[in-house]
Amino acid sequence: MAGASGVAQAAADMILLAPDLAVAAAGVAEGRRTSANILKYIRMGASSNFGNMLSMALAAAVLPFLPMLPMQILLNNLLYDLSELGIPFDRVRPEAIAHPQAWDRQALLRFAAVMGPLSSVFDLLTFGVLLLGFGAGPEVFRTAWFLESMATQILVIVVIRTAARPWRDRPGPALAISSLAALAVALALPFTPLGGWLGFAAPAPAILIAVAGITVLYLAAAEAVKPWAMKTRAMKTGAMASRETGERHRPLATPQGRPFRADTEGWRR
Repeated sequence: MAGASGVAQAAADMILLAPDLAVAAAGVAEGRRTSANILKYIRMGASSNFGNMLSMALAAAVLPFLPMLPMQILLNNLLYDLSELGIPFDRVRPEAIAHPQAWDRQALLRFAAVMGPLSSVFDLLTFGVLLLGFGAGPEVFRTAWFLESMATQILVIVVIRTAARPWRDRPGPALAISSLAALAVALALPFTPLGGWLGFAAPAPAILIAVAGITVLYLAAAEAVKPWAMKTRAMKTGAMASRETGERHRPLATPQGRPFRADTEGWRR
């Protein structure tokens, strides 16, 4: 405590400025929330980058032209990164902060190995529709794939940010704003005067409808395979951590046995 002797304070790992254990519990809960949101970012980045790399390699091997120009690739990455700016402020489900968490690399690799190739499957579907269905030229092809890539990458954030159904566990306001703003810029840019300078060409309405349909199918597929991809979560909790460390971890709770919430004063003396 702040009123303890100097020797006691010097030996302490943490000094409470007030007789209130709630601040310690709130710090633990905030640390777990931060850890959960960091995992979201790593999971999104790993699966997205793996899928994009795989799609680009396959497209470059079969197409007679560059599937996307270097400037367009950089723009794609920049807008996707901007869409994730709200992740540190995102909501976290109570069960995600109820237990200590430990890193699980195998679960992260499993997630990327499932969700990355899934996005490539729909990229290949886009390639087939553009080339075989519409006979798109290089500029239109690049523009349509850019739109499909941005729409699927950004909208799937809502799906894979949580193990629950996205309509039951909605993203926080900051993440929703950053994602929708980046998506709006990506969808509008090819139709502005700047689009021509970036190598874009406005696709026909039929192509835009096809891209929208592929995006919806991809989101449905991602939601369908998500439980399997997240079967073993990348942050082990509860009993898993207990078995490895030999310790018994309990959820944060008040002295009365109620689950602790960082915005309550259940531990205040």
